[in-house]
Amino acid sequence: MAIFFAILQILGSLGIFLYGMKVMSEGIQRVAGDGMRKIMARMTHNRFTAAFTGLFTTIMVQSSSATTVMVVSFVNAGLLTLFESIGVIMGANLGTTVTAWIIAAVGKFSLSKIAVPIIGIGLPFFFAGKGKLKSSGEVLIGFGLLFLGISMLKDSVPDVKSMLASTDPLIKAQAEAVRSWISSISDYGLASRFIFLAIGILLTLIVQSSSAAMAITVTLAVQGWIGFEDSAAIVLGENIGTTVTAWLASIGANTNARRAARAHFLFNVIGVLWIMLVFTWFIHGIDWISAQLPDSLRTAKHTSDIGFSLAIFHSVFNLTNILLLIGFVPLIEKIVVKWVPETDSTTRRPRLKFITQSMVDLGELNIPEAEKAMEEMGDITREMFDGYVRIFQSPDEDLSKMVQALKDLEDDADILTHDITEYLVRCSAAELSPRNAQTVARMLRIVSELEEICDAIYRLVKLTQRKYEKKRAFSDKTTADIQEHSLVISELIDLYRSILCLPVSEEALALATELEATTNKHRKQFNKAAMKQMQKDVPVQTGMLSIEMNNHLEQIADHGLRVMQLAYYETHEDEAPEKHGGPS
Repeated sequence: MAIFFAILQILGSLGIFLYGMKVMSEGIQRVAGDGMRKIMARMTHNRFTAAFTGLFTTIMVQSSSATTVMVVSFVNAGLLTLFESIGVIMGANLGTTVTAWIIAAVGKFSLSKIAVPIIGIGLPFFFAGKGKLKSSGEVLIGFGLLFLGISMLKDSVPDVKSMLASTDPLIKAQAEAVRSWISSISDYGLASRFIFLAIGILLTLIVQSSSAAMAITVTLAVQGWIGFEDSAAIVLGENIGTTVTAWLASIGANTNARRAARAHFLFNVIGVLWIMLVFTWFIHGIDWISAQLPDSLRTAKHTSDIGFSLAIFHSVFNLTNILLLIGFVPLIEKIVVKWVPETDSTTRRPRLKFITQSMVDLGELNIPEAEKAMEEMGDITREMFDGYVRIFQSPDEDLSKMVQALKDLEDDADILTHDITEYLVRCSAAELSPRNAQTVARMLRIVSELEEICDAIYRLVKLTQRKYEKKRAFSDKTTADIQEHSLVISELIDLYRSILCLPVSEEALALATELEATTNKHRKQFNKAAMKQMQKDVPVQTGMLSIEMNNHLEQIADHGLRVMQLAYYETHEDEAPEKHGGPS
């Protein structure tokens, strides 16, 4: 019963640690989400800045798994190239070593004494604050819980020396049995290293977090259950185990996203392989570095603290691995490209896939993928309208293949609309910042407007096809009118395509309003002319066909203006109609 209770104590402490990491990470995303997205977009163009970006992001979110899943997600959306993603992944591996340093510090001062005050500081911000102030409170509360969980984990794992010195024979026997078992698997030389390596992989797979696995490993080492070399081998296994998260996240993603996950696996495995070859010498080097620690980080016996030794081992290993392999990023890229070849796809475009990981919600940082997909929707409207104009202007050409291609584009738009909508709904399931929650709501409406534009363009294509099949000949004046109308629509499409996901100026909105007013005037003017023609010598069916075309063109302008307005209100929130009781 005592053992069962001790296990629950350990699991509970681990749960507080993981929950603190989750709360802190998600709070940081809400406080600095836009900045982190900009850093990811702008500082990954060479392998060195990409590695720094991975390091910075992982330190911020306190989870290399979250960073690598985000990288796979960004590659899937086309926001990062495969080359750029490899550098970020390298930096993420170094960033995750911060956890080991935090845990090692437990033995030098009481984290529990500062954890509760930190939570106390964050609580008023959480309850009384709004927006980023509230999120800052979450960061402090999460940070305090993380510290508290580490401290409780250390207290939950009994010190092996005190157990062996216990007067209770049962406790002493239990300690001796565990120590005996650990000693037995430590006596196989090189094979023992691979056994502990496998334990590290398994441990990370079970807890689904390399930070949690590291917390367990360092705590067991500090409490005397496992030696430095054995715990170092477990840490190496955790480096491999953490790659499984990104690998699983890439299932169902596009080819480059799967390649990014394989690059993460390859980088970590290569690192483990070379260090296993020089393991003994590397350990001696870490012992020497540990011996240089200041006295304040030593125990009373002046031997290097094992917690800090593990933190040094983890950091030096990952830093050395980066320095050794960062020059081979192009080679790693070539290997994973051959490993994951291009596959024939039945769809014209890769599907948008919501990629996340179980421990930390990435809702704030997933929004750029939806923005990229929304821009793709804008590109589809441009491509479809160009196709319609080409068909309308080419009555003597057989463009049946183009008509089918436009039908495929309209189908793609329907699929993409479904994917973006589902994706944004899943993003909003996380607790987003008020600003991003508003952004998601507007993006949903913009995507709906873009789908309506695609539908209207395809109806124009079908009307044009009917015109040719029924041999409805337009007069030169009617043809010129529709082409003039189409030129204004084309200008409006170019305008909203250029500003999707970017701030919209008052001048751009005024231009869109003017263009929409022009199309409205054209519709009335050209339809009135068509009515007069039908009263003279133009067949009713032909005249009605031109009226339908003008109506659909004007509908496209209406939807295009609403796209511009929604994008404008994103950065001019106070001018939004819903703020003043008007229709949204």
